[in-house]
Amino acid sequence: MALSTPLQLTGTVVCGLAILLTGCATATPEQKGAGTGALIGAVAGQVLGRDSKSSAIGAGLGALGGYIWSKNMEDKKRAMEQATAGTGTVVTQTADNQLKLSIPNDISFATGRHDIQPRLMPILDQFAQGLNQQASVEVKIIGHTDNTGSDAINNPLSVNRAQSARDYLVSRGVSMNRIAIDGRGAREPMADNNSDAGRARNRRIDIFLAERATGR
Repeated sequence: MALSTPLQLTGTVVCGLAILLTGCATATPEQKGAGTGALIGAVAGQVLGRDSKSSAIGAGLGALGGYIWSKNMEDKKRAMEQATAGTGTVVTQTADNQLKLSIPNDISFATGRHDIQPRLMPILDQFAQGLNQQASVEVKIIGHTDNTGSDAINNPLSVNRAQSARDYLVSRGVSMNRIAIDGRGAREPMADNNSDAGRARNRRIDIFLAERATGR
């Protein structure tokens, strides 16, 4: 495999991050929420819009799924960590080299509902724009709930949340065939369900982005 020149974040993105992340100390919660969505969305559009085929620098095959962790994926991860700092969104590299964003319900969905909140729309808009330019990236969306209520309520709610996010991306031009969805109900908490704060973190969607090795 031929190696390419490492990609760098553009000066525009870096300056935008600095301005938006440092200029919100006196903003209202509503302004902060709107700014968060726009900022994450802008960075997502920048890093997803790159040609992933040109950035497989030092990439290694995923141990489980045949995914690679390229320079492009590392750029995505670092940019998302900067853009989501302080929002409760958790950005990680999975064991099989997927980029995972866990987006809490105060950005994505209201409690007990699966209709998308306005603050999530800028994020999904820019994801859609980037994905339309980068056909090699695979997408998976997983919905989750806290443990309040029964499985009969939580299981379909979690699926409906993932489906709502997928349907929004499809409405912005992303092929439905590229997006896998699932719902895990309350079965995969990321925090303690015995506290309000923990339950709030568990009500979320996880978005996975992955890049396959050439020829797979």
